[in-house]
Amino acid sequence: MFKKILVANRGEIALRIQRACRELGIKAVMVYSEADREAKYVKLAEEAVCIGPAQSGLSYLNMPAIISAAEVTDAEAIHPGYGFLSENADFAERVEKSGFQFIGPTPESIRIMGDKVSAKQAMIKAGVPCVPGSEGELPDDPVQIRRIAKVVGYPVIIKAAGGGGGRGMRVVHTEAALINAVAMTKAEAGAAFGNPAVYMEKFLQNPRHIEIQILADKYKNAVYLGERDCSMQRRHQKILEEAPAPGIPRKLIERVGERCVAACKKIGYRGAGTFEFLFEDGEFYFIEMNTRVQVEHPVTEMVTGVDIVKTQIMVAAGEKLPFTQRQIEIRGHAIECRVNAEDPYKFIPSPGRITMWHAPGGPGVRVDSHVYTNYFVPPNYDSMIGKIIVHGDTREQALARMRTALGETVVEGINTNIALHRELMVDAKFMSGGTNIHYLEEWLGQHKR
Repeated sequence: MFKKILVANRGEIALRIQRACRELGIKAVMVYSEADREAKYVKLAEEAVCIGPAQSGLSYLNMPAIISAAEVTDAEAIHPGYGFLSENADFAERVEKSGFQFIGPTPESIRIMGDKVSAKQAMIKAGVPCVPGSEGELPDDPVQIRRIAKVVGYPVIIKAAGGGGGRGMRVVHTEAALINAVAMTKAEAGAAFGNPAVYMEKFLQNPRHIEIQILADKYKNAVYLGERDCSMQRRHQKILEEAPAPGIPRKLIERVGERCVAACKKIGYRGAGTFEFLFEDGEFYFIEMNTRVQVEHPVTEMVTGVDIVKTQIMVAAGEKLPFTQRQIEIRGHAIECRVNAEDPYKFIPSPGRITMWHAPGGPGVRVDSHVYTNYFVPPNYDSMIGKIIVHGDTREQALARMRTALGETVVEGINTNIALHRELMVDAKFMSGGTNIHYLEEWLGQHKR
């Protein structure tokens, strides 16, 4: 096992990894930008290194600064968390070439799964169901592009091969709009991701967003930890998540989960990963794989009892998975609400000083957050300041616990989206379960403030 790990991230995930290290008896080196000097995990750190100014490009995305911090503190491994450099194959490669262990998949796995075209081809080979679409990258010839669209059937969606986070996508309803849409998406993809390649998929009208969590070690052992429903989204950004997904038969989940495990073994995957699917009319369609820990990993931890972050660390240290598929049991129901520093209905970011922070408690309630009373939320990063997670024996109990938890939560000095979550927890459609990925935006359109 490692004696010392450098945590190359910020916010609630940095604190989450720090806690996992403490449980394992590992020293955690925390890095921080000048804007994060007052963060809770920096105050709690045994060792902390400032890696640059507030701008991400000069700090959390600064590979030489992070590797230098690992060198000067004698760390043995680097945990990238999520976001920033977590899915950057070049970073993973540089970490390992510098003599440190990257806590995540191999650079090769990140490259395969990071490019949506190669990921889809790998999944087709492994028998994972995919959305109908182009076999690979779209050609330059407009005649061929139109022919592919005709076979797939309108509406289609044009996606950037190197895209992510809801960016680099365009829906096309007619042949007349197709070629222009492809050209625009290519230009955007080249500018945003440094890769102009795009591909085409059938645009599913009313799907749900379901994901399968997997864990794998370097000895080709792999398990899936059930599924999460992440359909409550705005502009492809998740707002809340739950596990298990309401109304989907276990047999279906088992079938797709087993295929995900088979795919991991086929590509020699190591660490934590998430297969993301669209689910419509009883069918799963693979869209992408995230080669890192997810923001919503706590709902899976709550229903399985598996500590995903600790397992990531153990697997990176060369240990075998400490459980088999037969030992994974789904117990009860969990819901997570992301608490963002923003206007609850206009979504305008609301950085600033938190004058009062009171977190909820009680049976089955977990709060993952790096903030506290008098903490200053910097304007430089993502607006998420924490997550409220609840667990109950049933979905109804989990909903009741989340209503209670949100009612107890107090955040003063800045705006947060807690008011939105409180409304969603009493919304009849959400309470009945199984809303699709468009539901929240439609709901917001009807509840304009």
